[in-house]
Amino acid sequence: MVRSAKGMSCFKVVAIIQARMGSTRLPGKVLKKILNKPMLQYVIDQVKCATCIDDLVVATTTNSKDEQIVEFCKNASVNCFRGSEDNVLSRYYHAAKKYSADCVVRVCSDSPLIDPSIIDRVVKIFTEDGANYDYVSNTLNQTYPLGMNVEVFSLEALEKSFLNHAGEYQREHVTPYIYQNTNLFKIFKEQLEVDYSHLRLTVDEKQDFILVKEIIKEIQSINETFRMSDIIELYNSNPNLFLLNSNVVQKNCF
Repeated sequence: MVRSAKGMSCFKVVAIIQARMGSTRLPGKVLKKILNKPMLQYVIDQVKCATCIDDLVVATTTNSKDEQIVEFCKNASVNCFRGSEDNVLSRYYHAAKKYSADCVVRVCSDSPLIDPSIIDRVVKIFTEDGANYDYVSNTLNQTYPLGMNVEVFSLEALEKSFLNHAGEYQREHVTPYIYQNTNLFKIFKEQLEVDYSHLRLTVDEKQDFILVKEIIKEIQSINETFRMSDIIELYNSNPNLFLLNSNVVQKNCF
């Protein structure tokens, strides 16, 4: 539990990782293995290294294809919640309610290199005394590499979104109702001083998967937990490696 100025001395921070097998561009990518470990396991391991997280849930769908994710979670002793395939907002809301979240940390399953220190940084901004933010993220003015995206928001903000959202886009992408209504919610945009948004560390297509695999090979020999600083150092020393997925067009998870 973390201390907060949000009307309670401490509250529960729950990381929810959305995951499904039905990716259109790289089907089954979440359980596709990198060095004999499923990609989703990398995401889970990275998130678990964040010191601010009280609980972690994989939110998948009721589609029969996603039985594989349920089985994976069971074997990995990870909480799993099943909800609507298309209405991801509903899936998040009901998962957050089931696991008694006061604060939700949203991470996508296509981010196997997500840096736990970035999660901690964004949560710290959200919870710091006097802030009283409803939503903090590093996604609205993107300066972080793609694949380092983190959103943190209150259960109250999520509930308002769930009850008042309008249209398919807000259901599919979970948080637009919050950041599109700045008159209703207090928002903070976390940014870096140097813009690294041109780096793709997310996995949408085969080229992304190949690059991430190469990055993991390089960095695992240095540090079992992947850090953005190590990846930036690798980029500075070997920029040509990062051309592997330079032609991929981003499909926004958030």
